Amino acid sequence: MSQFKNYLAITVGVLIVALGICFFLIPANLATGGITGLSMVIHDLVPSLSIGQILLVLNVILFAVGFLTIGKEFGAKTIYASFLLTGTIFVFDTFLEIKTPLVDDLLVNLIVGILIQGVGLGIVFNQEASTGGTDIIAKILNKYFHLEIGKSLLIADFTVVTLAAYSFGIDLAIYAFLGIVMNGLIIDMAIEGFNQKLNVSIISNESDIIQRFIVEKLERGATIYTAKGAYTMRDKEIVTSVMDKKEFIRLKGYVKGVDPNAFVMVSNVREVLGEGFYK
Repeated sequence: MSQFKNYLAITVGVLIVALGICFFLIPANLATGGITGLSMVIHDLVPSLSIGQILLVLNVILFAVGFLTIGKEFGAKTIYASFLLTGTIFVFDTFLEIKTPLVDDLLVNLIVGILIQGVGLGIVFNQEASTGGTDIIAKILNKYFHLEIGKSLLIADFTVVTLAAYSFGIDLAIYAFLGIVMNGLIIDMAIEGFNQKLNVSIISNESDIIQRFIVEKLERGATIYTAKGAYTMRDKEIVTSVMDKKEFIRLKGYVKGVDPNAFVMVSNVREVLGEGFYK
């Protein structure tokens, strides 16, 4: 069941990516890096080939080269996501034939397209998968030239944008480069949003029943610290726990009911590893 949920999330993420690419970026000739951008450049040079067909050929070539040079490091999820994206773009490109952008404003197409694509990629990456493409090139550069993955991706994407400048003009290439920067930021924000948890610390005279509520009702772990209050100079117990927002809403309501004078501190946690969370 867990595997089914993972692949369902990847499928949803890939479909969202395809919507951003096919309805906003491709019609506006915004080749914002990646294998899709390279396919757009090749399609401009060889119009008889559709972007979907070019994507399929490039993916096959890249995966073949990847397996030969860096081994089996991609995993079934990445292969699934990569070819699902290729197939979806092929279907949109073949049967819908979207030739013009939905809106005339180039900047709006860029922002909306990158926003949709970034959210979709965030969902895919959150399932420990990727859509292949320039990720494979980055890993090859990392292995043979010892470049960091982030720098390798930037080199690959910058190369695509440079080719786009030749095909679509310098103006569109500048927009595309802006899109690359935006894409990275949006992906990070999306992943952080999906994984965000709250670190809750509670100082209360009813710490025993509060910690039992956390453990028994919320089914979350908790840690109890003993501290001394600076004003009263009396020992106090601090209950701390990490949970998601829905769980915190339940906890907040419970704490208000058992101890209206409880002192509650809440802070965002970017990532949590361990039992009950991602490992």
